[in-house]
Amino acid sequence: MHWHAYTWLGNGADLAREGERRPTSPDFHTSALPPMRTGLWLAKPASRIAETFDDASKAVEWMSQTFGLHGVAEGQIPLESREALAADLLPRGVDVQWGEWLPGGRFITVGMVCCPNRHVSNPCPVSR
Repeated sequence: MHWHAYTWLGNGADLAREGERRPTSPDFHTSALPPMRTGLWLAKPASRIAETFDDASKAVEWMSQTFGLHGVAEGQIPLESREALAADLLPRGVDVQWGEWLPGGRFITVGMVCCPNRHVSNPCPVSR
């Protein structure tokens, strides 16, 4: 198993455009918006992958650093709690998605998607 990292940072109001976030939409593949289900990131173009990891602990570290780079300090859920849960879930094949509202109505989402994925049938978007 390996993990693909995905991020989105944008106007939180844009998340209401749910049609673009569903794979049944003709705009799904070209939309920058995150999908409604975390595992469906795998259905997006491979160019959306921010990083790929073979080590779950490195994946969790990347998630924490990425959150920090965008000014997310603690938010509603302490970072230490997020990290502990992700470290438990990723090796067991469960996708992890973190999201937080930022000043000015912006929203950030940082996701780590297991590949192969047991929640969606999409194949790995990259040759390994």
